[in-house]
Amino acid sequence: MKQLLAAVVVLSLGGCSAIPGSHIPSGQSKWFSADSSEVQSEELNLETQVEIFAITPGLIREKQQQPEQAPVHNPQLEDEMRGYDYVVSPGDILNITVWDHPELTIPAGSMRTPTEAGNWVHSDGTIFYPYVGKIEVAGLKVTEIRDILRERLAEYIESPQVDVTVAGFRSKRVYITGEVKAPGTQSITNVPLTLLEAVTQAGGLTEMADWTNVTLTRNGQTRQFSLRELYQKGNTRENIVLRPNDIVHVARNDAAKVFVLGEVLDPQSINFGRSDITLADALSDAGGFAQATADASGVFVVRRAPEGSGKVAHVYQLNARNATALVLADQFLLEPRDIVYVTAAPIARWNRLIAQIVPTAQAVFFFARAEEEVTNN
Repeated sequence: MKQLLAAVVVLSLGGCSAIPGSHIPSGQSKWFSADSSEVQSEELNLETQVEIFAITPGLIREKQQQPEQAPVHNPQLEDEMRGYDYVVSPGDILNITVWDHPELTIPAGSMRTPTEAGNWVHSDGTIFYPYVGKIEVAGLKVTEIRDILRERLAEYIESPQVDVTVAGFRSKRVYITGEVKAPGTQSITNVPLTLLEAVTQAGGLTEMADWTNVTLTRNGQTRQFSLRELYQKGNTRENIVLRPNDIVHVARNDAAKVFVLGEVLDPQSINFGRSDITLADALSDAGGFAQATADASGVFVVRRAPEGSGKVAHVYQLNARNATALVLADQFLLEPRDIVYVTAAPIARWNRLIAQIVPTAQAVFFFARAEEEVTNN
């Protein structure tokens, strides 16, 4: 029994490794294999696997402050918009006017809209017009259709003045899905429709939209755009003229979040909106430090290291024992999937160890006492 009590005392004196709760590890660490349940031991050398930075004014200037960028122009977009011209297809409705010949023009009137009074392009790509008969118009521009009508009507009318417009754009459309306020279809018209205009016509983005992840699917191929680059930095390379049957999808921002853990009042995950999140924002949303247990010198931001860096993670540490250091926290920008961790003070970890040991020690004491009473009786 005395040996058992001695073992409990030894455990309490050397129990740093047995203290419950997580902390930033060092030395020997154990990892679970990705393809088995066996535990594998691996020497984790922090100097080679993890790169640690102190959050200082110099780091803020070096890492966080980006030089102002001038708007990026997109000559290809400008050329495409300048040379854009609508091509008629089956399903469209044409409005044909022959001046000074009202008998050849179907009036719209108060009871008929231009769409109802127009010439419908049939499924075979043709229309019928008086004197001229059937005309192939699918795949032609309105200026080309106008020239054909004027040439053929010249056999019956001297110097005909013909005008052709599209009264109903019904053949071409794009699809807007995801986190926009009014998802649905939008027609391709004689005015070029860009990605930015399509999102705007769909009511704009919702609160849950990830404006850095807008995908365009065209002919089975998908391309990603960032409306943040377009809105905030004027990067018009993130804009494009849409074509028939394009699918624009605005993703949710569920995955764009940071995690606040450790000695804070309300550990939680925080979603990115359409504004940046600083370390101070994250700590504030989590209720701030747990004053009774937190170690203000151990505020860590754990960030996945860039691909190819040879590192597991980058760890940024803020020593906030002096509350004025929180000014740095307000300038340190977080990135999606960052983990903010506030460590426990040594006394708090010790108290947790004692809380684990005391029930065992009490059980040993009462068991020994009961055994002694039985022996004496």
